[in-house]
Amino acid sequence: MTAKPLLTTLLPLVSDLSRDLPDQERYRRLLQAMRGLLPCDAAALLRLDGEWLVPLAVDGLSPDTLGRRFRVSEHPRFQILLSRPEPTRFASDSELPDPYDGLVNTPDANLEVHDCMGCPLMVDERPWGLVTLDALTPGQFQSLELDALQAFASLAAATVTVAERIENLALRAEDEHHRAEIYRQASGQDKELIGQSPAHKRLVEEIRLVGGSDLTVLITGETGVGKELVAQALHKASNRADKPLVSLNCAALPDTLVESELFGHVRGAFTGAHGERRGKFELANGGTLFLDEVGELPLTVQAKLLRVLQSGQLQRLGSDREHRVDVRLIAATNRDLAEEVRTGNFRADFYHRLSVYPLHVPPLRERGRDVLLLAGYFLEQNRSRLGLNSLRLSSGAQAALLAYSWPGNVRELEHLIGRSALKALGQHPNRPRILTLEAIDLDLRPMATPAPPPSPAAPLQAALLPEGGLREAVDVYQRQMIEACLQRHQENWAAAARELGLDRANLSRLARRLGLR
Repeated sequence: MTAKPLLTTLLPLVSDLSRDLPDQERYRRLLQAMRGLLPCDAAALLRLDGEWLVPLAVDGLSPDTLGRRFRVSEHPRFQILLSRPEPTRFASDSELPDPYDGLVNTPDANLEVHDCMGCPLMVDERPWGLVTLDALTPGQFQSLELDALQAFASLAAATVTVAERIENLALRAEDEHHRAEIYRQASGQDKELIGQSPAHKRLVEEIRLVGGSDLTVLITGETGVGKELVAQALHKASNRADKPLVSLNCAALPDTLVESELFGHVRGAFTGAHGERRGKFELANGGTLFLDEVGELPLTVQAKLLRVLQSGQLQRLGSDREHRVDVRLIAATNRDLAEEVRTGNFRADFYHRLSVYPLHVPPLRERGRDVLLLAGYFLEQNRSRLGLNSLRLSSGAQAALLAYSWPGNVRELEHLIGRSALKALGQHPNRPRILTLEAIDLDLRPMATPAPPPSPAAPLQAALLPEGGLREAVDVYQRQMIEACLQRHQENWAAAARELGLDRANLSRLARRLGLR
């Protein structure tokens, strides 16, 4: 196939260099032009971020590709492309696994990529990323001139340079010292804020706005939306980013240990205090303290926290000595703290001190097609973990993800992808090159609605009672209710206690009596 004249294709891109375009639109035009110049089934622009390649734009690839993060060391083709300054064309019969196997949008049953070529993008004489082209037809790229790809890569490098300089100028105009590094590099411990929906973009803008300040932020949102990731992004965007970010899950500690964890203790302060220990506030000095599930704090601890936030001074348990700390506080909760204040379960003065800047994280059901990008991120994680060449979603599976309401939000999606991939792999005695998750593998069903209570006119049959009589029947019912509630809240005991209308300590004692803990 003959490529279009090089000059005719590249001139519009040269014109785009002087235009103020959104990055996504600039990159979309770039790939569209590349596919016009070099006919192919798919094209991608990827940024090199440490040991990872992050897709910024794709054309002809599955939408979940944008959410994937490719570790370079796991993909030999990417390694080769980055190691050479010139374009590289792989042989159609190359045995090297292709990272895009199964991801090219095609009605054809053949999902394996046969032709692949790419070129590094050099910015300031350093590798910035890659442009890649793929075709399902063997030999499609054999007649193409590599010089055309080289010329295109040079213009692509100029395009990304312009995009980055425009962004840098805008950020410096606000405050260069507070530049918001919102998207964190994925690693074994860190995760990114991934999304392109309007709701997600509004969240990112709010993080950019408040991140550079020292204001106390109260992050609200349902269980599993990623409130801790938002707290990490706020810290990363602050002028405290090079100082510690210390986290404490307030729901995971007995009431008797919360004060010690927050403020520290001296030797002999209580039974088991065999030495002196700094608390979370002192460990976070100069940086940020993140209190997750802050709504679970006892009222007495709330009063002491309020004093520390107002004065910057604290006392370790068992000590009269004052310690001064400089800490920015970020808190998170899935509870309605305003309602908790009205019912007397939360101090009004502490609530107002926490909610200087309330920041709401939208549930996954309000983020549209972000679910596919997030699914791509988790698919690539599990592909690597399970040692697969490719892990993909069928069109039916994608539709099922989009149609589901996600009561457990992003955490539920993460667990679902991991569980479904493992089960699907177990159904293949011979490990396939490309493992496709179908809608049936996801097993997404609407949340079951509880059956209506029996009519008072319909007496219980004695035969339905267990051998232990009424007490055993009540225990069985309570056990079932608690187990179902814990499942809905992803084993979050604090959230389950709230739904059941019980104090967390009382629920814990009841669960132990019923043999659930």
